[in-house]
Amino acid sequence: MTELWVALQPENCGSSLLELDNLRIDDNGVLCLQRLYEDDAAQRPQLTDLGATWQTLFSQSQRTQRGDIAQLFRDVQCGDVASMTELRSRLAAIKEAVNNHPDSTRNPDADTPSPELPPLPALINLDHLPDWDEDLDDSQELTRSVADYSPTVLPFQLVGFEDAGLTNIGSQRNHNEDYFSLQSDVRKIESPESKTLQTQGLYILCDGMGGHAGGEVASALAVETLKTYFAENWQDQLPSEEQIREAIGQANRAIFDLNQERASSGSGRMGTTLAMALLQNNQLAIAHVGDSRIYRFSARNGLEQITVDHEVGQREIQRGVEEAIAYARPDAYQLTQALGPRDENGIKPTISFLELNEDMLLLLCSDGLTDNDLLETYWESHLTPLLSGQMSLEIGVSRLIELANLHNGHDNITAIAIRLCFTSSVSPPLRSAGG
Repeated sequence: MTELWVALQPENCGSSLLELDNLRIDDNGVLCLQRLYEDDAAQRPQLTDLGATWQTLFSQSQRTQRGDIAQLFRDVQCGDVASMTELRSRLAAIKEAVNNHPDSTRNPDADTPSPELPPLPALINLDHLPDWDEDLDDSQELTRSVADYSPTVLPFQLVGFEDAGLTNIGSQRNHNEDYFSLQSDVRKIESPESKTLQTQGLYILCDGMGGHAGGEVASALAVETLKTYFAENWQDQLPSEEQIREAIGQANRAIFDLNQERASSGSGRMGTTLAMALLQNNQLAIAHVGDSRIYRFSARNGLEQITVDHEVGQREIQRGVEEAIAYARPDAYQLTQALGPRDENGIKPTISFLELNEDMLLLLCSDGLTDNDLLETYWESHLTPLLSGQMSLEIGVSRLIELANLHNGHDNITAIAIRLCFTSSVSPPLRSAGG
């Protein structure tokens, strides 16, 4: 990060290292940046900001810090390390101490040279940078230009998009309390040089519960309330977390008020889970209440559940209880949150934002599809063809419903699938006319 800081600062892109969501480690353990961000001209990032970022990263890692590392971070953040020369010197001393420590787990053989650092990230292709001259003073170092070596950085461009949704009563129920909505607006932008898509999509899935005909009323009411809110409050940018919370609060209030009007009590109070995704090109917001889930599936990371069920078992695990003990409770699968049974003080939806940077499949599922680890068991046969484009999503979703009826037919089954394909984010460095 220090070398990248030296390279990016003269180009006014140092803030690229300070956005935690912009950092990732690839499969080879190399630090990569998703893209370059231009610094705010009114407030250029300083070394103190880099120190604060390091402090944040290490605190999130929950690892025990060496004393000299912790002290260095504090000194950088407080401004006691004021030059790159001093920072490099301190880092070199710490590296030497680590490599020569007799108990070092990184290099237990003190006579063996430490391995070379990995190359700079391919996404920030600075391979042609000249070696840094250790005799240069700081002002010269920070003004060395990398303009001739920098890559052309483009935002991730959406070039492929498809979505589909389906619900099914299941093999053992006499009515369907699941309800979903799929709304997407796709515009194609094409020229002789490129073809990209601009997409806005709202995906809502609800699994209702409570009383005679109450579940389907609650799930449909929640979906329609959310659709109405975003139709009025979503223009050209992804809604904020505050707006999403307000929308979910309105859906909860609509069901809660109906419960109050009907004087419903106990299990007769209707309610519903919620899984929702809002897509704006390569920006994604997800929100959920209850045990309806959202997954993502990619070639690099496989199948990932990106929501955590709001149920007693998961609550106990988050409190430190072992999973086997948490799910041995008779109420382990009881919901801790749902829309409708309680007022706004009784719900705390989980909301997160993601920047999409690889081809992937997004799945919104009711528990009729996810029970018994169904997706975790059959992802290779039922999701891989969807990600690769070998099968349309309409057919793929139908196959998922059939699979769930075969193994989980005890409940209603609903699935929404979204397939997204992106171009590469960085083009090769341009060479000058003379070179």
